[in-house]
Amino acid sequence: MYSYGLLYLPVSTYSLVCASQLAFNAIFSYFLNAQKFTPLIFNSVLLLTFSAALLGVDEDTQGTNGLSHGKYILGFVLTLGASATYSLILSLMQVTFEKVIKRETFSVVLNMQIYTALVATLASLIGLFASGEWKTLQGEMHSFGTGRLSYVMTLLWTAIAWQIASVGVVGLIFVVSSLFSNVISTFALPIIPVFAVIFFHDKMDGVKIIAMLMAIWGFISYGYQLYVDDKKSRKTSTVVEENS
Repeated sequence: MYSYGLLYLPVSTYSLVCASQLAFNAIFSYFLNAQKFTPLIFNSVLLLTFSAALLGVDEDTQGTNGLSHGKYILGFVLTLGASATYSLILSLMQVTFEKVIKRETFSVVLNMQIYTALVATLASLIGLFASGEWKTLQGEMHSFGTGRLSYVMTLLWTAIAWQIASVGVVGLIFVVSSLFSNVISTFALPIIPVFAVIFFHDKMDGVKIIAMLMAIWGFISYGYQLYVDDKKSRKTSTVVEENS
C-alpha cells in the first residue's frame, strides 16, 4: 500500500499523509495498550489527523503527478490505510512484549525484528516469483542509470538502513511504548517535504506548508507532554527519597 501510495502521490504529499499513522497509533494504543490520553496528546492527535486530511481534500494537488484525480484519491486512501496497518502492528508488538514474551533483554528486540523480517522476506519472494517479475530483474539492473554496481549497492544499503531503523523502532516499543516509537518516527516527516522540493523539485504550495506546520505543532504538543510527565516523575522520585 505504501508503494502504490508513493506511486500516485507527490513525495511531499505522501510523507505528510504518513503523519496520520500517529493518530491511528494513539487510537490503537488506547484500546490495546491502555495508553492514557491527556489534553496535550489529544491535541497532538487532532493536529496530525487534520494535517493529513487537509492534503486529501486539496483540489489543487490533482494532476501534480500527471495522474487523474481518481488515482490521486486512490493513492491517498492506500497511504492512509498503510499508516493505519503499520500503527496496528506497532501496538500489537507492544502487547506481545508485555503479555506474551515478558522478558527484558535486548535479544528479545532482535528476535522480534529477525522473525518479522523473515516473514516479510518470504512473502516478498513468493510475490516476486508468482508474478514473474523476477525475469525482469536482469534488465532492470542493466537499465539502471548509474550502472549495475550502483544498483546492487543501492539495494544493499537501503536494506541495511531499514533494518537499523526497524531495530530502533522495535527497541523504543520495548523500552517505552509503541506510541512514543511512532512519535520519534513521525518527527522526520515534516522535514521530508523540504528535501523533496530541493532534490526532486516537488511542488510545495500553501496547503502543504500549512499541513506541515500543523504536523510540527502536533509533534511539539506531544513532546511537551513527555516533558511534563518526566518532570512529574522526577518530582515524585525526589519526594520519595526525602521521605525515606
